[in-house]
Order: sequence, then structure tokens, then C-alpha cells
Amino acid sequence: MAVTIKSGREIELMRRAGKILAEVHAQLGKAIKPGISTGDIDALGEKLIRSYGCVPSFLHYNGYPASICVSVNDEVVHGIPSKERILQEGDIVSLDAGVIYKGYHSDAARTYPVGKISQEAARLIKVTRQSFFEGIKYARPGYHLFDISNAIDSFCVRHGYGVVRDLVGHGIGTSLHEAPQIPNFRQWRRGPRLRPGMTLAIEPMVNIGNYSVEWLEDNWTVVTRDGSLSAHYENTVLITEGEPELFTMPASEAMPLR
Repeated sequence: MAVTIKSGREIELMRRAGKILAEVHAQLGKAIKPGISTGDIDALGEKLIRSYGCVPSFLHYNGYPASICVSVNDEVVHGIPSKERILQEGDIVSLDAGVIYKGYHSDAARTYPVGKISQEAARLIKVTRQSFFEGIKYARPGYHLFDISNAIDSFCVRHGYGVVRDLVGHGIGTSLHEAPQIPNFRQWRRGPRLRPGMTLAIEPMVNIGNYSVEWLEDNWTVVTRDGSLSAHYENTVLITEGEPELFTMPASEAMPLR
């Protein structure tokens, strides 16, 4: 399937979808604290998304039963929220969310600390986030898609972490998942050449242990096979003539210096 190039009108709609999702994440981040349930996080997320006149991208997508994917500690992605799952001091929690605005999707993920966390957990969150920014140094015309993949992998491996291989990023637009698939781990081919107007959901998923994962019996929740902590960081990215534009990153969340 070909990678779609978005028109100016489509880009503006996706820019708005991204701005809304950035605000949803900002509000959810403020709500994260010991004692809140993952079900409460999901309920708040859906309420916020609908308050902007949007629809949650994930709700009922391929049968997923919630609006926000809430993954705790060794859960990599697609954790199913529950009123019975209570966050504890020292946990880390990854929130993956998407919105549909006038037919166009945005997609973003963040990993948050729950109260005071260990230095090991804090370092994982920091390295995972920075690996995204290492990758998007190459998210511009003149480079190829897998230049992004290789930069993410190199940075994480240098820090001794495992980059998940069973799950990848993706194109995004009128569908939540469009071409191309975007691995976060090293590739030996270059992949398609990047062109202005491409919109990509780039999302490193990084484990303190090795890269191996498995699915729980609910057929959704992905966990690290060795029980180690995992973190997730994602933005919806527009390829431009120059610097990439991050639709889902608020101005208050500073980009790391080059």
C-alpha cells in the first residue's frame, strides 16, 4: 500500500486533531497519582475527547473495549483499563490515546510516573522519550524511513535497553493505521524516501530488559516476557520541507536541544 501525501486541508485537520490530543494528554498527566484506577483514567480521557467534539480513535477499534490504553509497569501497550486496577506509589503508567476530528486521526503516547519512582524507572522514561527525538532528526526530506528506525534503536541499545520488535509505528490519516509500518529497531534496508506531506505515528516502545514480549489471555495486553519495566513515547509527525512538525506535542513540552 502506498504512503499517502496529505493536502493542505488534510494537514490542517490533522493539526487540529493533534492539538486536541496534546491537551487531553496534558490533563490526563495531571490526574496521574497513587490511588486512581486505570478505569478512572479511561473515563476521564473519553470525557475530555468528547468535550472537544471528537471521537476516541481506540474505542471498539478491532474490538478494543476502552478509549485509552492504560499500561502499567511491565505492560508495554494495550492495557485494558479497570476500576479494580489501582495505581500505586512507584508505578509507571503508559497512556496511549487517539482522537478523530472531522474524519482525521491523531495518535500519541506518554509514560508517566506515579508519585515518586525509582531512578531506574525514571531513566527508562527519559531514554524512551529521547529516543523518539533521536529518530526524528531524520524525519525530513532527503532521508529514508528506516533512518528513523536505526537512530531510535542505536540510542536505546547504547543505554542497554531492549527495543520491542513485535510492535511498530505507522502512517496515520483518515485511518488510524496507514502505510508505512515504522519499526523502532534496526533495519538493513533503507525503506521509502521521506516526502513532505507524509504523516507518521512514530512510537518507540522500550524495555529495561530484552525486547521479547507476549500477549496476555485478554488478547490485548502486551507485557515484557522477562517482567521488566517498559515505557512508550509517541507523537503524530508531519514531514515538511524542513524540520518535522509534531502535531501532538504542546508548546509547553519543550523539545530537547539538537
